[in-house]
Amino acid sequence: MNLRGRNKVNPNFNMSSMTDIVFLLLIFFMLTSTLVTVSAIDVLLPKAGGKTENQTAVAVTISKNSTFYIDKTKVSLANLEQKLLNSVGADKKKTIVIRGDKDVPYKNVMKVIDIANKNKLKMILAVKGK
Repeated sequence: MNLRGRNKVNPNFNMSSMTDIVFLLLIFFMLTSTLVTVSAIDVLLPKAGGKTENQTAVAVTISKNSTFYIDKTKVSLANLEQKLLNSVGADKKKTIVIRGDKDVPYKNVMKVIDIANKNKLKMILAVKGK
């Protein structure tokens, strides 16, 4: 007499639902990461090859109408050097990222470069990739 049950439990685990969730999360994070911006001030950067990334940076933005911003704070030209030195700090290890609109007069960008050179600060010119 055979007393074994007819219902057998399948010990295999189905991974299809888990992979669906992982792909949905991947797509979500890819889409949301493209919406993250570095600065709230919108300027059209000139195009050039290369890419720079620096976590310890202070952004100096020069808008189309020659308005200066340090990170997201509007600064007058007379106070630019003092506010920039306050943002960098005493150790001067932070890098200045100069983000000038492509239609800004060259003399305005040179003012920021002169301030950085005079105070021996490292600087990077931000450009848009090709």
